Amino acid sequence: MLGHEFMRLALLAGTPVALACGLLGYFVVLRSQVFAGDALSHVAFTGALAAAAAGVDVRIGLFIATLAVAAAIGGLGGRAGADDVVVGTVFAWILGLGALFLSIVTANRSGSNGVAGVRVLFGSIFGLSAEQAWLAAVIAAVVAMALIAIARPLLLASLDAAVAEARGIPVAALGIGFMCLVGITSAEATQAVGALLLIGLFAAPAGAAHRLALNPYQGLALSGALAVGALWLGLVIAYLVPTLPPSSAIVGVAGAVYLAASLGGRLRAATTAG
Repeated sequence: MLGHEFMRLALLAGTPVALACGLLGYFVVLRSQVFAGDALSHVAFTGALAAAAAGVDVRIGLFIATLAVAAAIGGLGGRAGADDVVVGTVFAWILGLGALFLSIVTANRSGSNGVAGVRVLFGSIFGLSAEQAWLAAVIAAVVAMALIAIARPLLLASLDAAVAEARGIPVAALGIGFMCLVGITSAEATQAVGALLLIGLFAAPAGAAHRLALNPYQGLALSGALAVGALWLGLVIAYLVPTLPPSSAIVGVAGAVYLAASLGGRLRAATTAG
């Protein structure tokens, strides 16, 4: 399997991207911002369509759109903790823009634009070039390191914003920065799992980690490990079953991990109660 270059490039790009998704996902779940993460995954598609309509590289649209909207969501929410009203309003606006850009791209009838749109929607991790794979790996590694650097104050701000502010932690700026990291990762991770399935890689490993870990730092590490494991196993399954899209396999494994963790938690609770 590793004798194929497309598989090596998929692992090179996918491993750090999955790690970043797992680490960020832990805080996304902790801060009850799963809806915001879902919105940003759709923003990535709108940004790609905007770039396709303008005739430029879709990655430019991906990063500009997700960063701008992530900062807006973080800044408009209370204490940068984007509430559902803010996210829903921005989400509706972005979907409207997406419909506009889709009509422009469709009217243009460009085959390359259509292919680019499909890749953003469903991912194309087996189709990455060496340049794309290395770029994705570097960006995701930087995001992961940035999150680890702010993990301690972000944890306190997520659990008790008032106490964090009293200790001099810039809660609002930290929240905006966190959302920007989510936006960057959303833009890059669309190459692996696509905009439609991206939320699964954010939420499922993190949800399992919240159920299994005994403390936040163990949970953070476990969430990253489960996301990477889901990507590895998903790629292997997709290689063995060529008709199965790798994005579907990856998110399917992540979902199965969460289901197993949920069932295991219920069984432990039932055993303890008995």
